[in-house]
Amino acid sequence: MHPRAASFAEQAREAHGFDPAVEEFTEGTKTAADAADAIGCDVGQIASSLAFDVDGSLVVAVTSGANRVSEGALGEHFGTTADAVSMADPDRISQTLGWSIGGVPPFCHEESVPVIMDETLLGYDTVWAAAGTPEAVFPIDPETLREYAGATPISVTA
Repeated sequence: MHPRAASFAEQAREAHGFDPAVEEFTEGTKTAADAADAIGCDVGQIASSLAFDVDGSLVVAVTSGANRVSEGALGEHFGTTADAVSMADPDRISQTLGWSIGGVPPFCHEESVPVIMDETLLGYDTVWAAAGTPEAVFPIDPETLREYAGATPISVTA
């Protein structure tokens, strides 16, 4: 197992008593479609953790691979406009969350940040999320993901 994936698994065990069944795919799972193909699941079951700058604050949006985050919906949830929402800087993501783009898990971040969750993920029995690298994922019940991430379910699409 890649050291970053092993680190995530260890952090999940320590923080939540959760032992993620990490699976690694050498072909990569960089996009939701790639991940769904590798896993053999619906693209909607991919729980992508995307980091946004929302009016100066870092926010993680755990989003179904079938959906695209609406900056307007995200801004509205946080009481600002779409103009105040943008993808976060990769260096800031790494420094704040402790993970690099493509491998950001939905929980076990270095610093506590607000986490929102695409409410459509709650319609699945199992979703798949990044486990510390672009090649590593793990299955989880979406309600458990919500609990561990301290996530607020919202509609993330326009």
